[in-house]
Amino acid sequence: MYELAYSRPESLTEALALLAEDEGAQALSGGQTLMPVLRARLAMPSRLVDLQRLPELAGIRLVEGGIEIGAATTHAEVAASAHVRAVLPALADLAGGIGDPAIRHRGTIGGSIANNDPAACYPSALLALGATVTTSRRTLAAEEFFTGMFSTALEPGEIVTAVRFPACQRAAYIKFRNPASRFALVGAFVAQLPSGYRIAITGGGHGVFRWREAEQHLDGGGAMAAITEDMLDLGHFTGDLHGSAEYRHHIAAVIVRRALSTLA
Repeated sequence: MYELAYSRPESLTEALALLAEDEGAQALSGGQTLMPVLRARLAMPSRLVDLQRLPELAGIRLVEGGIEIGAATTHAEVAASAHVRAVLPALADLAGGIGDPAIRHRGTIGGSIANNDPAACYPSALLALGATVTTSRRTLAAEEFFTGMFSTALEPGEIVTAVRFPACQRAAYIKFRNPASRFALVGAFVAQLPSGYRIAITGGGHGVFRWREAEQHLDGGGAMAAITEDMLDLGHFTGDLHGSAEYRHHIAAVIVRRALSTLA
């Protein structure tokens, strides 16, 4: 580590002021991604502004048509929430499978989507369900929010305050996990909404994306068993020591079919 300032504001207004007055400041939520990055000196902010205990970012609320989750809500809180389990059980299951208990009790939904790791779980849920992200300045559809690998539409000094999901009983998330990190080697969130099927893939390497060809196949009455990697662009995937692009490409189709089978 290296020397840097640390601030724990008591309100969202104070936090935004701290971020605005110091161009080198970095917002800190659960820190489960940021702290390893700091230790590796891959980022060197001048100040950490701790958002974890801000009351404006807390809570899980039932809203018309769905549920709203404050950005500082931990994965463990999402997994255990009676509201989430009643309205969107697939999201509770997803949260309960992130990392290990220590990570789930520190990591937050806001921190996860703001970082947009290409192997993170939550982005696939947002994209498949058509969630909306509320920030300190505006509201964005998930399609607008995620812009690429480790990249979002957030501007300097802007932070995520909440995420709103529509209610959905017919949804499922399955990930083929790295046995060491428990990140998704490939993950698939599938949902059947009034507008049709939506399928989002994470872990491919370039960032979360929707598998629109499979969606169109299902909406047109096509069989789930007919969904294969031949319908999926290999260019969405990259390879590393854990698996080649071709391997991830194949696994993606397998777990999508498995997730869809749970809806049937």
